[in-house]
Amino acid sequence: MGKISFAIPKGHLTEGAFRLLERAGYTILGADRSYRPSINDPKIDLKILRPQEIPMLVADGLHDIGITGVDWIRETHADVEVLLNLEYGKVKLVLAVPKSWDDVNDLSTLLEKFARENRVLRISTEYLNISAEYLMNNPAYKRLYGDREPLMVTPWWRKGENDRVVLYLSFGATEAKPPEEADAIIDVMETGESLERNNLKPIDVIMESSAILIANKISLKDPEKREKIYDVLTLLKGAIDARKKLHIFVNVHKCNLPYLLEKLPALKKPTIAPLSDEDWYSVNTVIDRSQFLELLPILRRLAQGLVVYEPRQVLPLEEISQNEERS
Repeated sequence: MGKISFAIPKGHLTEGAFRLLERAGYTILGADRSYRPSINDPKIDLKILRPQEIPMLVADGLHDIGITGVDWIRETHADVEVLLNLEYGKVKLVLAVPKSWDDVNDLSTLLEKFARENRVLRISTEYLNISAEYLMNNPAYKRLYGDREPLMVTPWWRKGENDRVVLYLSFGATEAKPPEEADAIIDVMETGESLERNNLKPIDVIMESSAILIANKISLKDPEKREKIYDVLTLLKGAIDARKKLHIFVNVHKCNLPYLLEKLPALKKPTIAPLSDEDWYSVNTVIDRSQFLELLPILRRLAQGLVVYEPRQVLPLEEISQNEERS
């Protein structure tokens, strides 16, 4: 079986990535002191990298799979295969301005305010491409500046024709840039606390993002690497799905069994086994966690000896196999 290189994101996505991997059955050692932590699978090499870099590095084949954010896929336009939404690291990319600007409540009013006052609008962001697309799709921007691309400024190059709206590349701490280095920012927001501490208010949500598992398209065509990539995918999806499930065991009298089976959901069909007393059966199944409180009155009336487990993993083997065959 082929060995694969797995890129793990550094920063706010790191903890969730390692927690998910450990729930999936992997043991990670040395992540707190090395960019190359060890994993209890000799067919996987781990490397910790910034999430901004991972899409392009995976697209170029320097790593076979990686975890990054939806936002960085969109920002880099990386040509990768998105395998799975990992359902953590949920953030919103927002446009934010000083809270004292009562007359600015969306991008259009921000653009119109600066055009009316004949001022250059300075926006600090790590997301130059997303920000430029966002601005140019705004009706007020089109009316004021036509199809001219906003000026994008980095330490190495400048791009764009519209020097009345300038996007400055930020290398972090973006929320601290106003008012000296920027008038507004475009940045990710998780709880809004950081914006609040810096006297900023979000006035528009540009997109929502979360952590995703991506793969190099050529690696997926290699039979051995593909096999290992789908092993990782299966275990991670199993760990994610397990958080939404409960495994329940009940004993039920045979006269109540048909009604219980009618009401009881299952991944496929409940497992039913006779007990030593021929009038009783054991039933076990996996249900959605959200259904448990609704089912509890039925179980309490019809069953005896209810046992509830939180599964570590629920492996969707048939679903993964079907997806692998289609891809």
